[in-house]
Amino acid sequence: MSDGTQQGADAVPAAPEPVHPQPPTPTAPTQASERSNLVLRLGTASVVIPAVIYLIVQGGLWLLGAVIGIILLGLREFYQLIDEKGAHPLVGYGMAGGAALPVVAYLGNEYHATILMTAVLLGVMVLQLGKRQISEALVSISGTFFGVFYVGWLFAHVVVLRGFHDVVAARWGPVAAAEWSPDVGIFFLLFAATVVVASDAGAYFAGRAYGRRKLAPAISPGKTVEGALGGIVAGVFAGGITKLVFLIFWPDLPRGFDWTSVVLFGVVVSIAGILGDLVESLLKRDAQTKDTGTLLPGMGGVLDRIDSALLGIPVMYYLLLAQTFLRTV
Repeated sequence: MSDGTQQGADAVPAAPEPVHPQPPTPTAPTQASERSNLVLRLGTASVVIPAVIYLIVQGGLWLLGAVIGIILLGLREFYQLIDEKGAHPLVGYGMAGGAALPVVAYLGNEYHATILMTAVLLGVMVLQLGKRQISEALVSISGTFFGVFYVGWLFAHVVVLRGFHDVVAARWGPVAAAEWSPDVGIFFLLFAATVVVASDAGAYFAGRAYGRRKLAPAISPGKTVEGALGGIVAGVFAGGITKLVFLIFWPDLPRGFDWTSVVLFGVVVSIAGILGDLVESLLKRDAQTKDTGTLLPGMGGVLDRIDSALLGIPVMYYLLLAQTFLRTV
């Protein structure tokens, strides 16, 4: 008994388990991943940007075909977002309506596209009557039609902006149209596209360098007020560079679009592009997804790339209409 007690008393207590320190925060891999993603984005941009410029300069059926293809891909991604929310939009009908909008705009004008939009809405409601499941009728009708409007109607403005000279001639006659070059749509469309792309890039880099105050934390925590301001400055600067390039190589096209217009349009179109990006971020946040697709390496889906243009290009178009109207009165 005493021996057992003695052994227990003399026993050396077991050594505590060694403390394993937690690994450091993996900042380097994150930076490497972001760097790799940036390289992918630049690589994709080096292919996409020349193709976009070529299509804009060519215009006609080349541009129309590209716009239809982009709308179909964008609508497919949009309806997938709705599917992820548990709703079931009328995908085939919505994609057909969205693809028809740029065709109508090409053959007619945005007024005819408005008539088509009304017909699409009526068709969606009638088709919904034939579905067996009626519990999601409101979501199905709203989602289907909003997709046609958001992707199809807004992006169809690419077609009418490219043909801006003909739009002015049809609205106010050849005298008003004479103020612009017949190919002025090339300049206007490239101006708008350059501004929204530069604004997006400027917001990204300015936000990383100087971002402090959140712009819309509930929608997109990474976007900052400083980034948005940097995006506006970058957009205006890119718009000015665009005009300078055209003045050197194609001086007749920016005729009538003075430097005051460059600054004012650059600011407004940049803001519209930022809002367009936020709208798509809102939709993705609601669907709890990071990207709408993976078609473009480093850039996500088609909808991720045209989100800023979906608001920027229509705003450019209607600003030009307003400016032309004021000059004719």
